[in-house]
Amino acid sequence: MSSEESGSYVHEGEAFDRDMRYIDTRITRDARDGYGVEPGRYRLIVARACPWAHRAVISRRLLGLEDVISMGIAGPVHDWRSWSFDLDPGGRDPVLGIERLREAYFRRVPDYPRGITVPAMVDTRDGAVVTNDFQQMTLDFATEWTAFQREGAPDLYPAGRREEIDELNRWMLHHVNNGVYRTGFAGSQAEYEKAYRDLWESLDVLEERLGRSRYLMGPSITEADVRLFPTLIRFDVVYFAHFKANRQPLFTLPNLWNYTKDLFATPGFGDTVDFQQIKEHYYVVQTDVNPTRIVPLGPDLSGLLEPHDRDRFESATWGAGTAPGPVAAAERVDPAHTPWGAASL
Repeated sequence: MSSEESGSYVHEGEAFDRDMRYIDTRITRDARDGYGVEPGRYRLIVARACPWAHRAVISRRLLGLEDVISMGIAGPVHDWRSWSFDLDPGGRDPVLGIERLREAYFRRVPDYPRGITVPAMVDTRDGAVVTNDFQQMTLDFATEWTAFQREGAPDLYPAGRREEIDELNRWMLHHVNNGVYRTGFAGSQAEYEKAYRDLWESLDVLEERLGRSRYLMGPSITEADVRLFPTLIRFDVVYFAHFKANRQPLFTLPNLWNYTKDLFATPGFGDTVDFQQIKEHYYVVQTDVNPTRIVPLGPDLSGLLEPHDRDRFESATWGAGTAPGPVAAAERVDPAHTPWGAASL
């Protein structure tokens, strides 16, 4: 059982060390790992609270894979037995018929010894997890599922820039995406201060970078933006206070904040964010950080709806593609959990 599965995140005197060992089986066109690309065969299991799962939700929507890969959504609060499907009628995923995600893991590896994580791709034929490798998953959505992407799908991982994107993504993973966790789950003052300084130095680098182009790689959205947005959208809501990453709120950094507002207004990004589930997860589940389990009412998120200034840069948001269509009715976020549905959450 991993520390995250058991509910223990902070270890006294230690730095936070994320277990990055995942089921790395891939779903590919040539089925070289035994799993071929096939419409309707796989179910993507996510939780709207989780930033790693959020990437997969965004990628699937931008690429128009909703009718090809179904999606199950776990609730925001779980216990040591793993994510559960308490949002569904009867508390069971309607396709897989399971109450807890660990059932799908155990069908692949009995008594699976590591974290029961989202996102996870599950084979509906046998109900077993194929992969939970969130790093590779969205890259495969972009490159292996091209035959089934919607007409006008953007090229999120252009061949000529993959090395640059990979380098930036590796850096962001360690210093920003996981940097907030290293700050929040530090087990000593010294480890906290080290992680805090590294996180803010890295955010300052991104603030400067986003002063040169609309998106991280230039005028168009890429995989790098898909990976950064879930961290930024959670920053003022969770990481600033809950993880003590409190040098300053994100809204005081003009380039990062306007970039976040820009993406929030972009189809596929803001319409996949559920702020209430995000807050419930972090503040209720992580009891060694927040033992009272009190969920804060703030912050006021209405600023996300204000105009941004990112159109001052050269822009080709979708490259040679087009924006995705409306969110499917069954996958819409509850309006009450959004800035336009409530003045404050």
